[in-house]
Formats: sequence, structure tokens, C-alpha cells
Amino acid sequence: MQEALGRCVASWCPGATGVANAARLSGGASQETWSFDIIHPDGVIGAILRRAPQGHGASPRAVGLDVESILMQRAFDAGVPSPRVLHVLQPQDELGTGFMMARVEGETIPRKILRDAEFAQARPKLARQIGGILAGIHGLDLAQLPKLRAMTAAKEIGELERDYRSFEWPRPVFELALRWLRDHDPGPSEQITLVHGDFRHGNLIIGADGVRAVLDWELAHSGDPMEDLGWVCVNSWRFGEIDKPVGGFGTREELFAGYEAAGRRVDPDRVKFWEVMGTLRWGVMCCGIMRHFRIGPEHSIERAMIGRRSSETEIDLLRLLAPRGK
Repeated sequence: MQEALGRCVASWCPGATGVANAARLSGGASQETWSFDIIHPDGVIGAILRRAPQGHGASPRAVGLDVESILMQRAFDAGVPSPRVLHVLQPQDELGTGFMMARVEGETIPRKILRDAEFAQARPKLARQIGGILAGIHGLDLAQLPKLRAMTAAKEIGELERDYRSFEWPRPVFELALRWLRDHDPGPSEQITLVHGDFRHGNLIIGADGVRAVLDWELAHSGDPMEDLGWVCVNSWRFGEIDKPVGGFGTREELFAGYEAAGRRVDPDRVKFWEVMGTLRWGVMCCGIMRHFRIGPEHSIERAMIGRRSSETEIDLLRLLAPRGK
């Protein structure tokens, strides 16, 4: 791999003499990620390769790595913390489909971010900070972006119900949540913006100074901006810090304040709707992962561990739908 990376880098990075320390990173269920150093007379350039795994089809919800690279670069150019795209893979690179981006140092593991002393000064600021970042993402001009899948609450409910019923695995709490979502569908949003689609722990690089980069834009689409605010509040992303709805480190009020300080308006009722939707979505995704574990061909322990978390989302949904649920 290192030799192939070196040949590719030489074709687009003038002066580069090769690469070193190529290593595949763990994590990333849908894409393959490699870290490497570009050797250059002006100094080493830390880089990341994000590419489609060989033999794996793309998710029907994914924008594709070519579009993802454009979204990330547009965000970077607009001042949103996103890695700078260095190169989009071409057929002659013989590395498949994907792109290279500048490596951003920091942490993505939630347990460390929520507990390690290194992040103690950053944690109280994160909720407000990511509110501002989401406002920046939602402020990107759709007319200047590639055409994206348009989603509404009604379409999302329909897709979730279709996926859920395909498992033939009845779950009364999921039935309750689907009924609640249909009864509380707020209708089309007055604002239609770029929606990141997976803004949460694991897709944020965080340092002692706060958020340094937003990753994994593959589920981006156009739709209700409140979806991103609801998704980041889903209990599954709090990692035990249940009383801090925003990622286990902050309050909804802090998130909303950061968003509105950047000039955008929050609709708390819509955020609540999308938090319920996001909780059910993650539960349905866990069921899908468990089905993959059961039927193979990959009987990985990781899939089984994620799959069992569907029961956690049932508890979360009951709390959310209770008259005084948080």
C-alpha cells in the first residue's frame, strides 16, 4: 500500500519524494481509512486516505466519495472545521475510489473526550461550539453544492418503517414510536438546508481547544436543519452521561445558544421530533446490523455488540415519549 500511495502522491504533490508510516486505521464500517506521511522537502505532510472498500457496494443513502470530498472542501473554504481535501483519486492512481485529505490531530473516541483530563477545559464549551458549527454547515449555499438527496420527515418515516418491517422482527416500542412520529410530523420545514446527516461523537475530531474537524459527510442531504440538532442529542451518543443531552458534555440550551448566536433560528419542537426520529433510526440500524451478523458472511463480534444496542434505543424511546420524558 505504501508504494502505491507514494506513486499517487508523486503525481499531484510537486516535490514529494514518497510516503512513510502508512497504516490502516480502525473504525469506519462503510469506508476504509489510511493514515500516512508525505515526505516533502518543506516538511512532512500528514495525510489521510478515505476510500471505498474493495468488493463493498455503497449505501443507497450515501452521497458517494466524490460528492463527499466536494462537500468537505466547500465547508473548509467557508470556515467550517473540516479537513482540507488534497486529492481526489483518479483511475490512473490504481487506488480505487476515494480521496486524500490533510490529517487533523485530535481525538474521536467518546470515552476519552468525556473523561480524560486533557479535554476538561474543552468539555464545558463543546455544546455551544458545535451549535455554531452546525449553523455554519446549514449556512452553506445549496446552489453551490452538488445535487443531493432531498429528505422530509414523511420520507424518513416511510423509509424507517420499510426497513423495520423487512426484518420481520416485531418490536412494540418501535411500533409506538412510528405511530408517534406519524402523529407529530411537523410537515415540510420553512428552511431547507444542507444537512450533515451524521453529526455526532465519532465523527468529530476534538482537541484540548474544542472541535477541530467534522468528518464523514457521506449521509449529507438537503432537508430540515433541525434534524442535525436532534441527531446530536440522541442518547446513544451520550455514552453514559445521560443528563447531558448534547454528546454527554452539554445541554440543549447551550447547543441552541451557539446555533442562534451564529444567526440561525432554532425550533425546539422540531428538534424534539428529530431526536425521536434519530433514536428510532439508530434502533432500526442496530437491528439491520444484527441481521447482517446472523446471516453472514461476516460474523464479527463488533456487529453483534452494535446489534444488541437496539434494546437500549427502546428504553430511550420510552423516556422520550413519556409525558415528562427528557
